[in-house]
Amino acid sequence: MRPVTVTAGPVGSTAANNIALSQTPSGAGPITLNGSLVTGGVAVLSTPQRILITTTDTTHTFTVTGTTPTGTLVTEILQNAGTSITSQLDYKTVTSISVNAGLTAAVTVGNGGTPLAATPWVRLDEWANAQVGIQINVTGTVSYTVQSTMDDPNSATNPVTPSAVQWVNTNDTNVVNATSSLQTNYLFSPIFARVLLNSGSGSITATFVQANVANR
Repeated sequence: MRPVTVTAGPVGSTAANNIALSQTPSGAGPITLNGSLVTGGVAVLSTPQRILITTTDTTHTFTVTGTTPTGTLVTEILQNAGTSITSQLDYKTVTSISVNAGLTAAVTVGNGGTPLAATPWVRLDEWANAQVGIQINVTGTVSYTVQSTMDDPNSATNPVTPSAVQWVNTNDTNVVNATSSLQTNYLFSPIFARVLLNSGSGSITATFVQANVANR
């Protein structure tokens, strides 16, 4: 196939409350989006990235809704198990966050969680030749990990919601928590692959090429 190139980062300035300032909702309903990234009730992030919910409340769930850079709606349900939780999905905008009941502690919402972001998913062809070549170019300071999955939200027989997809680190440990530009490969064809931006102020650009795939 022709090379497919995807990017992640830089995420820009981070803060735990730049989407929602500290508040303690007394009942079920929306959290007020009033941080520095919010205009007209919508948080706009510099690049697609994870959001960070900080609270000591571990008994209630948060429903996050937003969009990708193409305007596709994304949503997920999160529940904190400690003092904070990072979303599983990347958001270009956050349009609403709601809680299912009154909170027992204050909550803030921002960016800068761990990980910071991920590249868009690259769909590979499990019926083509298995070999997949990958190159990751680094700009600035980052840590990144190449990941893949056999889960498929579009499966006709066993669909998995995007936020529940299980991503597995590559067997090549050179590109797990890597910090420099590198090449690697898959000797099998996963259904999706991506590169996770673990941390850092820079960005990553990843190019995937699979053997013997005819682009249409």
